[in-house]
Amino acid sequence: MKDYLFLKGTTMIIDKPRVSIGLPVYNGESFIRQAIDSILSQTYENFELIISDNASTDKTEEICREYASREKRVQYYRNAKNLGAAMNFNHVFELSSGEYFKWAAHDDICAPEYLMRCVEVLDSDPSVVVCHTKTIYIDENGKKYPYKNIKNYDDYLDLRSPKPHKRFHDYLFRSADRWNAIFGVIRANELKQTPLIGHYVLSDQVLLGELTLRGKIYRIPAPLFFRRDHIHLPAARKKTRSHRVYAIWFDPTNKNKIISPKNLRALFEYFHAIGRVHLSLHVKLWCYLHILKWGYIHLLWKPFRYYSIKLCKLPLSIDEQRSVLRRLRLITRGDEL
Repeated sequence: MKDYLFLKGTTMIIDKPRVSIGLPVYNGESFIRQAIDSILSQTYENFELIISDNASTDKTEEICREYASREKRVQYYRNAKNLGAAMNFNHVFELSSGEYFKWAAHDDICAPEYLMRCVEVLDSDPSVVVCHTKTIYIDENGKKYPYKNIKNYDDYLDLRSPKPHKRFHDYLFRSADRWNAIFGVIRANELKQTPLIGHYVLSDQVLLGELTLRGKIYRIPAPLFFRRDHIHLPAARKKTRSHRVYAIWFDPTNKNKIISPKNLRALFEYFHAIGRVHLSLHVKLWCYLHILKWGYIHLLWKPFRYYSIKLCKLPLSIDEQRSVLRRLRLITRGDEL
């Protein structure tokens, strides 16, 4: 793709990348070389890689500047302070110029044909807003491991119904708990119409939900995306990752704020997302009904089911009483909703 600039009767041809890849990072020295190498090894070469460093304190800056100095497609930016994940994710998109956009994590790997396959789908079908591929989970050594002991994990993010409310329903009530399509290739003009990543937990899920209303989510069956999910790796299982910890990760200013339960906030944000998208009244009503059902399940039924099971087992032992009280505190903070 080329842009044309006219100056005093002359025509200058400016190369413009069709795909922009945004890589937000904070202290990613352990894996960022692998991530960048996998991007630069893509068979589809008409892209730019935008790296935004959230004031890393390790060797991330040194590594990124090394790549930027020898590869013209790599742009490196460094924030003066840690702005939080949300602002950094949004920053790389704001710096992008491509027709298509993809977020990349500093520790994930894409197969060489990932971009080519996704661009082919987006070029051939204008109704598709996000294209991604099957995901393989890998450990710290790059070896495949079964996510939640499921050998061939399926995130059920292949949503190609022509009806927006049907896609939205299937998205909300999937029998899966991963949102890998957020790292797919997205139409930039559709992404611009959204609030991007919000400063609250689950904002990436709400964003992907809004994109299902704007168009189809196409998943290529080939396993071309390799994701390192540190939360489920043995070294990370002992760490406490509460709702508040995640809220501060999204936005450091949340440290001094009262954090609303994550699913309650998501419920309101889904309502706003439905209102933003240009849909018929009939379709909007169906979408509102779907999200009300989602809210009932996550805000009322799950906590009620948990405590009703506990009450049926009375009398409780001291350890069970402590467990119930602990879960009650977590639910009050929004961690277990």
